[in-house]
Amino acid sequence: MSKTVADVGEDGRVPSVGAILGLRGSGTEWSRLQGQQYAQLAKKCWMRLILHALGALCLGIVFAGSADPVMLVAWVAGVALLSLHGLWLDRALMHCDIRGITRLEFAHHGVSALVKGLAWGAAAVLFAPGADTATNATAWAFAALLCLAAATSRYSAPFGSVLFCAGLTLGWMTGLIMADDYYLAAIAGFTGLFASAAAVESARGSHQARVAELDMNESSEVVSLLLREYEDSDADWLFQLDKNRRLRSVSPRLAFALGRELAEIEGRSFIELISGENWTTGQFAGSLHQLAEKLKKRESFSDLVVEVTIRDQRRWWELSGTPMLDERGEYTGFRGVGSDVTAAQESSEKIAYLARYDTLTALPNRLMLHEAVADALRYAEKWRTRCAFLMIDLDRFKAVNDSLGHLVGDRLLAQVAQRLQALMGEGESCGRLGGDEFAVVIRDASEKARIETLARSIIERLSEPYRVDDQLLYVGASIGSSIGPRDGKSVEELMRNADLALYRSKDAGGGEYFEYEPSLHASAEERRQLEFSLRSALARDEMLLHYQPVVDANSEELVGFEALVRWNSPEHGFVSPAKFIPLAEDTRLIVPIGQWVMRRAMEEAVGWDAPVKININVSPEQLIEPDFVTTVVRALSASGLPPERVEIEVTESIFLKDANVARKALEAVMALGCSVALDDFGTGYSSLGYLRTLHFSTIKVDRTFVQGAAQDNAESLAIIRAVVAMADSLGMTTTAEGVENADEATMIRALGCTKIQGYHFGRPMPAEEARQLMQRSQQQRRRA
Repeated sequence: MSKTVADVGEDGRVPSVGAILGLRGSGTEWSRLQGQQYAQLAKKCWMRLILHALGALCLGIVFAGSADPVMLVAWVAGVALLSLHGLWLDRALMHCDIRGITRLEFAHHGVSALVKGLAWGAAAVLFAPGADTATNATAWAFAALLCLAAATSRYSAPFGSVLFCAGLTLGWMTGLIMADDYYLAAIAGFTGLFASAAAVESARGSHQARVAELDMNESSEVVSLLLREYEDSDADWLFQLDKNRRLRSVSPRLAFALGRELAEIEGRSFIELISGENWTTGQFAGSLHQLAEKLKKRESFSDLVVEVTIRDQRRWWELSGTPMLDERGEYTGFRGVGSDVTAAQESSEKIAYLARYDTLTALPNRLMLHEAVADALRYAEKWRTRCAFLMIDLDRFKAVNDSLGHLVGDRLLAQVAQRLQALMGEGESCGRLGGDEFAVVIRDASEKARIETLARSIIERLSEPYRVDDQLLYVGASIGSSIGPRDGKSVEELMRNADLALYRSKDAGGGEYFEYEPSLHASAEERRQLEFSLRSALARDEMLLHYQPVVDANSEELVGFEALVRWNSPEHGFVSPAKFIPLAEDTRLIVPIGQWVMRRAMEEAVGWDAPVKININVSPEQLIEPDFVTTVVRALSASGLPPERVEIEVTESIFLKDANVARKALEAVMALGCSVALDDFGTGYSSLGYLRTLHFSTIKVDRTFVQGAAQDNAESLAIIRAVVAMADSLGMTTTAEGVENADEATMIRALGCTKIQGYHFGRPMPAEEARQLMQRSQQQRRRA
């Protein structure tokens, strides 16, 4: 029984007064304990009735000469009725040791005892004032005896005893004070306190005995339950071996576990029976060798998990045994207990496998790769050689995963794992770090050429097309490597440096292999510092906008500006957008930066004299934000710029993030009156399907095609012509980017593009210079 339920004392041994009185505790255990106590009252209920009757008779005789006879008889009758009610209550609790006592019964019994005590105290209030001191002293003597008798005889119900004594004492003190017998009243008070204390102390032993009894009963129930469970279980068995390690007194359970009849195994070698065919070959499992050694050396063993073979099935048994000695101390054999733990062992093995292997690819996971690198470093240190760690990241995998779904992506990763595994040679192992990142550990990399040869082979093999669900897919691979212990003496250092080399490979455009160099730390540190500064750039007002003009291809009149964000950092100076834009996208800082660009561009554009358009670039991360449309509405409202003068520029990559969200956001922007341009068309994801459903206002031809066409590249020329024809058929305009001279402008004009943007017509410029350019354009237009 728990301390909190049984309500023993704080030290766990001495019960508190509240617990003894039954005022503390709750629940079933309280009900059982108090039920055990109150059930004892029925044993002496008749004796208490007789005692009350005699006491009432004695008091009637004592006060007969001084009290009103009618009142005296009425009092005696009232006490008699209350005593009979108490008898009925005590007998009603006769079986509460079995069923327990309720809170209502407990309270009812306490109230009855208090009323009965007050009735006895009423005798003093009614009769003592009219009697002399001697009569009152005699009457109190009878009442005190009754009070002490209640305190000692009702020890199993101390709460009722205390209430009875309190009611009786209170009445007698009141009556004796009314009779001016102050000393006698004081004696009555002390007697009442003594009786109450005696009731509590006499009940303490009974309470502790009941608690101990309930604890013992509970323990007995637990032991009985465990014994029944063991007797009913078919998972455990006893075994006994003689001094030659042969089975004796075989139990049916052991025979069942061995899959044989009793007569078939009695007297047979225990090791032979559980080793199966290995008995003839001698190729035992390590755990079976350990068991055989324990038996041979006559050593006790406990919870020894042994791999056994039963009817050609591999199973695991958990065995405990101890040597048997006769009365002379001589060894006679072994006795022990065993159980089949195959399910638990297989579960443990599965958990161990899952902890070290990737479930998707069946390759070692990050934990096992970590262990392999640690082992390779120890090997390199021991034999004064080198090891290598190659970190592999798949190129363009995210596009496959986002556009075709995770199921296709997972199947592609499984094929990548198979190809990677097939390239491994002796002393080389590969695994999956997570996502689309893999790794290779070369235990002995003394031949440096082997590292690069393997890396190039991996890039070449992983870049070959994959067929998944009748679809031909293309991904590539970028690899970075580090050599231990030269590039790192710890696993973490070696992996971190390989990651830096991989980052350089990705920075170079992917499909590349780079070894770690110490200078990469400087690049990583520069990136870290740039990120730190970028996080506070907006708050420190370090961002500004430059504007590049967009002109009509035929008239060369100014028709708009593209807003381009620039960063002037106090620590780093003017930072190239090629550096900080990818960093902002990686850290999701592009979202607040994009919101700032939108607000600032509209604020500045609204003050321009000419009603030219302002083109605002929106990143995919910003576009799929839930409040993107709200951001546009707020910027328009705050600036007062007409939505018709705003053109939102997005790239094809928006369809790789969340195509449905992007489409709904663009449709909402168009509904506001803004136009939408598709930037860098033809350089990324094929978005022809969305050109049919989303009414883009402009398609921007990437500068790579313009430069290619300027060099008479047939493919670039064909692409530009196709884009222009498609845009014309869909009612869209086209803007050629990167036009740097008059010849290129003439060529683009001849190809049919409607707008031109490039250094030939103006580099990105501050807002004031853009304003001046507009003014000149307006003046020229008025003169014309």
